[in-house]
Amino acid sequence: MVRFVVEKPQIMSASQNIVVSETTMSSIIPNNNNNNNNSSSQKLPPCLISISKKKLLKNIDIINGGGQRINAWVDSMRASSPTHLKSLPSSISTQQQLNSWIMQHPSALEKFEQIMEASRGKQIVMFLDYDGTLSPIVDDPDKAFMSSKMRRTVKKLAKCFPTAIVTGRCIDKVYNFVKLAELYYAGSHGMDIKGPAKGFSRHKRVKQSLLYQPANDYLPMIDEVYRQLLEKTKSTPGAKVENHKFCASVHFRCVDEKKWSELVLQVRSVLKKFPTLQLTQGRKVFEIRPMIEWDKGKALEFLLESLGFGNTNNVFPVYIGDDRTDEDAFKMLRDRGEGFGILVSKFPKDTDASYSLQDPSEVMDFLRRLVEWKQMQPRM
Repeated sequence: MVRFVVEKPQIMSASQNIVVSETTMSSIIPNNNNNNNNSSSQKLPPCLISISKKKLLKNIDIINGGGQRINAWVDSMRASSPTHLKSLPSSISTQQQLNSWIMQHPSALEKFEQIMEASRGKQIVMFLDYDGTLSPIVDDPDKAFMSSKMRRTVKKLAKCFPTAIVTGRCIDKVYNFVKLAELYYAGSHGMDIKGPAKGFSRHKRVKQSLLYQPANDYLPMIDEVYRQLLEKTKSTPGAKVENHKFCASVHFRCVDEKKWSELVLQVRSVLKKFPTLQLTQGRKVFEIRPMIEWDKGKALEFLLESLGFGNTNNVFPVYIGDDRTDEDAFKMLRDRGEGFGILVSKFPKDTDASYSLQDPSEVMDFLRRLVEWKQMQPRM
């Protein structure tokens, strides 16, 4: 008989490192305490309940699958590569597919007036991914700097609307890039959430000390996985491993395609020892995250609740992102029937986003127009 030991993520009390109202917490994370102060007897809330055996077995299959599974991963790695997309032959059929996709996901710049009309009378709340959205995708993730023009634009945006950065990076890294204390930050794919620094909050609905970390118990495990991945992948030129505090990543943007199968084997050989971590893929990157029911969509919902917009029709959330992990947020907005998602991409992709922008320069143009529109409202 095989026995599975599933680690449960820790739920932190306000006395530890989360300061939000009881109303906010109960609305997104139901309170299952039975008037018992003994933490060992507390039940986990549904959104963070321990992994089911079925899901755990599926994850083990993904990590331990044979050659066919490896080939599937390599095919997926190719599909996520813009260089492969650019090399596709131009044809009438591919152009027709592109035109059809654009009709379904029109440019947010071209439809700007229509979008603003839909937001009339509602509070716009902005959620922005970082890499590929506010900064260009680069070979070295440590050099993904945002331009000074983009920083000024985001600063102006935050004066007009509550604004959050939602990223796979750890908060410290992304803050060093953005350098704006007035924003909300959700790092590690939403598993590390912090509010504006003291004295910077312009939105009185939320306490400035907002902090939430649903995967706190996984910190030692992520540190160990990071150490092992560094050691295991050091023989693969171009591979770069990052520790994002509550998750880890292995970038293969600079790895020769002939080495991709080898890299997949290396990553899986480490993860098979950690069945409660899941392996997913983004834009030329493998993501290793705790297997808990938390993602960018949950982070978006949590922030809306914290801002006081959990049970109201007077909010208009806008989420802009370019990666597969942003799809959780796009889907959340579709399910809520409020606001919309904008996918940043030059190529057709399956997405729950309603609109599209091609690159960070178009993102900046859209954000500028939002600021100008807001500044015109008193005059109008």
